Amino acid sequence: MLRLALILRRNLPRLAGFATVPLIRILFWLARALGTDRASALGGWIARTVGPLLPSHRTAMANLRAAYPETDEAGLRAIALGAWDNLGRTGAEYAHLDTIFDYDPDNTDSQRMEVRGIEQFYAIRDDGRPGLIFSAHLANWELPAICAHKFGLETTAVFRPPNNPAAAQLVQEVRRKTMGGLAASGPGAVFAMQGAVERGGHLGQLIDQHFTRGVVVRFFDRPVLVNPLLGKLARHHDCPVHGVRVVRKAGGRFLLELTPALNLPRGPDGLIEVQGAMQAMTSVIEEWVREHPGQWLWMHRRWRPSMLPEGLAAPSPVATPGPVETATEPALDGARGR
Repeated sequence: MLRLALILRRNLPRLAGFATVPLIRILFWLARALGTDRASALGGWIARTVGPLLPSHRTAMANLRAAYPETDEAGLRAIALGAWDNLGRTGAEYAHLDTIFDYDPDNTDSQRMEVRGIEQFYAIRDDGRPGLIFSAHLANWELPAICAHKFGLETTAVFRPPNNPAAAQLVQEVRRKTMGGLAASGPGAVFAMQGAVERGGHLGQLIDQHFTRGVVVRFFDRPVLVNPLLGKLARHHDCPVHGVRVVRKAGGRFLLELTPALNLPRGPDGLIEVQGAMQAMTSVIEEWVREHPGQWLWMHRRWRPSMLPEGLAAPSPVATPGPVETATEPALDGARGR
């Protein structure tokens, strides 16, 4: 009896998650029925109303105070509300991901999507080389993977499934209909990621979340831990690294922008430095966030001083990295410790 109680207690959150399957399906159907614009507006309103009541709002405000010490409380609250609005809209837009990306380079007048740097996109698609693409939780961060799939760029997108099993199942269904290759962070995933690059494909990853076993870089002038996977792959394969971001615009429109290949720092041996590469990518993301702070996920515990190496206040030189890491889940899950 005691053993049964322990099993139930351990699995209760997962069982409760499955119990929400009908509710999440109904909400998805409702968002679909409302249409893209009304669903997005409703999702934003709900998140703006409920978000400030949640514990994660305190995390957002603490992050904002540290990132913008010169900004008053009213200004910080406005940014936080914008972040909640964006999160709610992004959630509601999952029901419309199969239609929301409507970019056509031959007819751009009546579309939601604007793509800037399309020549970069075609170049990396047609150069016959593997490539790496980093992004961040800005605006609707699902759109870059849809863009790559729609225009024939062989890309494997690394993602972390939602904790709620019902939401994870639904999101997976949506992603498989609209995106190309997918690699869920977990045991063995690093082999799939490395294999995608070795086959000449492209790997895309969101790199703006805490990673316990990461390398130290600076973000908003404070040290954070970042997943070094893209830096290790860039070093190992000496392949180009591009950034891609999405900007939410008025009227339900979006801008998707692909950067030129980054000029990553190299060591005396001529190879790309892993930590320097991750700092370069993180600096690009900081510029993006500073440009549109209300469209980033401030609720995430990005800065965790207690998890940094003891006494470390800034990035310091690291030993020359070895081959691409082939460990299992702890080396992959960029959101571990969330």
